[in-house]
Amino acid sequence: MAPTIEKTKVGIVGGGPAGLMLSHLLSQQGIENIVIEKRDHETIANTHRAGILETGAVKMLTETGVDSRVKTHGYEHEGIDLRFGGVSHRINFKELIDATVWLYPQNEVFVDLAAARKRDGGDVRFSCEVTEVLDHLTDTPKIRYTDSEGGEHEIHCDVLVGTDGSQGICKWSIPQEKRTDNFIEYPFAWFGILTEAPPSAPELIYANSPHGFALISQRNEDVQRMYFQCDPEENVDEWDEERIWAELQRRVDGPDGFQLKRGPIFEKVVLKFRSYVCEPMRYGNMFLAGDAGHTVPPTGAKGLNLAFADVRVLFDALKAYFIDGNNEGLEGYSEKALKRVWKAQNFSFWMTQMLHTRKDANPFEAKRALGELNTVVSSKYGQAYLAESYTGWPHED
Repeated sequence: MAPTIEKTKVGIVGGGPAGLMLSHLLSQQGIENIVIEKRDHETIANTHRAGILETGAVKMLTETGVDSRVKTHGYEHEGIDLRFGGVSHRINFKELIDATVWLYPQNEVFVDLAAARKRDGGDVRFSCEVTEVLDHLTDTPKIRYTDSEGGEHEIHCDVLVGTDGSQGICKWSIPQEKRTDNFIEYPFAWFGILTEAPPSAPELIYANSPHGFALISQRNEDVQRMYFQCDPEENVDEWDEERIWAELQRRVDGPDGFQLKRGPIFEKVVLKFRSYVCEPMRYGNMFLAGDAGHTVPPTGAKGLNLAFADVRVLFDALKAYFIDGNNEGLEGYSEKALKRVWKAQNFSFWMTQMLHTRKDANPFEAKRALGELNTVVSSKYGQAYLAESYTGWPHED
């Protein structure tokens, strides 16, 4: 049977936070759009992912009518601790640059945005498998997809946006000779847990130790998220609770006697570390945003924040195009978005290299990293650089 054909101004492949935020902003300006997402709502809502939101990301949620719960259910943090040599050094964001971040899980950001789209009558189609995106170089790019009942559909749009994540179809639809895949894979991973326990500290602790890195993070008052550096091929089934807690504790041990608050562990996962950037982030009338165009290691807390930064730039460009007939923003989208992407890649790489310990690192490399950490914490300018990068750079008008 021939597919059902529909038309819209902006077709969005990917209904995670980036796609839903773009859909929300476009709809507020009366710009028709359709969002296609292969997963169902409940799967995304219950996929637990950590979230540190920059000030700019929080503003996008709270000042555009999303009715986000970030300020009622999230936690504002005014700094982080860098811990090395068993001693903690607080980086006070508020004091250094008058900025903060908010601890709020990414799946909760999705729930807020999905509720806003439903409230406002947004056209978001879950459980739909995109089989092809095509005709990028024409004035009518197309999205072909199959719905949950096997029905075939085709969406004709003026602009196609890929927010379908690092494994999505959009990026790979760009001919290989037309894109550059910038990629590195790190020689370590994170062993992550979720535990039923109170917070071990008021704010996040980034710990460098001779045994490897550890991050003492949080989720809420009753559930905490923690990580320690491990081999990328580590088998979580070989780690019982006692072994996990002992490993986490030895990476934060110090003369101050700091002790982690323990509880039952109900999730274990190994997260491999990769960095990727697709250049350009545009091909014809298809534009990439978020993880579809780039990924970063979680050390710098940039993933969702970069996605929202892309959305902000792309929304402004689409608004100018559809309302004012000005396509300069679309023409310059990739270059403008990539400036921030590469700044974030640099910061994430810097934090990762400074805090982690490779298995094959010699004593010189380990001591050099400690010298770098000492340089950062002993200089207000070093601390300010970390604070500004972590909380998010100002957006250019």
